[in-house]
Amino acid sequence: MVAVQANYYRVRLDRVPPVPPSLPPTLLCTRRSRLKKLGQRVMVGDRVQVEEADWQGQRGAIAAVLPRTTLIDRPPMANADHLLLVFALAEPTLDPHQLTRFLVKAESTGLPVTLALSKQDLLEPQQRTDWAQRLGQWGYVPHLFSLYAPPSLAPLALGLQNRVTIVAGPSGVGKSSLINALIPAAELRVGAVSGKLGRGRHTTRHVELFELAQGGLLADSPGFNQPELGCDPLTLGQYFPEIRQRLQQQVCQFSNCLHTDEPGCAVRGDWERYPYYQLLLQEVQIQHQALEQSRDPEAVVKRKVQRSGQVNYEPRLAQKKYRRQSRRSQRQSLQTLTGSPGEWTETESGDPDRD
Repeated sequence: MVAVQANYYRVRLDRVPPVPPSLPPTLLCTRRSRLKKLGQRVMVGDRVQVEEADWQGQRGAIAAVLPRTTLIDRPPMANADHLLLVFALAEPTLDPHQLTRFLVKAESTGLPVTLALSKQDLLEPQQRTDWAQRLGQWGYVPHLFSLYAPPSLAPLALGLQNRVTIVAGPSGVGKSSLINALIPAAELRVGAVSGKLGRGRHTTRHVELFELAQGGLLADSPGFNQPELGCDPLTLGQYFPEIRQRLQQQVCQFSNCLHTDEPGCAVRGDWERYPYYQLLLQEVQIQHQALEQSRDPEAVVKRKVQRSGQVNYEPRLAQKKYRRQSRRSQRQSLQTLTGSPGEWTETESGDPDRD
């Protein structure tokens, strides 16, 4: 399935019998109500079985979803096997902390990650060299490219062949423009970077798959500036190549080391992204604590997601019942049995009436 919008799905058909040759390459489909009742979500990238609902009208119905090999929550997509993270070297300015956050989120998916940096034509050659060396110390070999220099796209395109790739990154870094350069038929809408805010505007509203001429699929996804990490504090370190490298050379003294102030820690030290690790660790610790407290009816904080994607934690207010109890309920709660067993009558306790 190549796209989802509202309750309609665009499915690319396999050209095998008994599909009529008169059908278009993609078919507009709906989902069987049975799948909805079963809670079966249909996602971009899913391999599905389509029943003919109205071949003459070039419509179909998704009857089943085949087993998935991978599943990503944001952007929501199934069966991807590669993640292309795109950032801009300038306009908007490359922020190391934001890049670290995206890299950690990308590493947490378990997919192979390729880092691509656009707009290299806006920097001097020495600046580009400095960024490549700096990111090499992080553990990444970035692909620097410019849409005005088509030869710079060749190494990147080669790594996309015969793979299902999710293109992700902040708004305004050139994700849609990159896909247009690799697949001109896509004709994706692009937008300019806001001069006032210094960041891009959202142009992509949903996930959609596009086919590469040399083989493979690219998934364009909406840009977002603050991906939520959603990982455990103990696993955060696994998403930093620098930490993985240090742990290969020397093991921490404690198996549950968070690499902060524990004695015998092999990770703590003077490396560039260690302060970023500490900041993200504090964040995921707060998230983990809030998650544990949310399961407790006596939790004192609640999680709140802003429109920008930023996650805040606020004190949970005590719940008060402002609805007044009905008079009928009051009478029922005040009624009691009075008198001898043989003479029980229902009276209000506030006004006893005994013979």
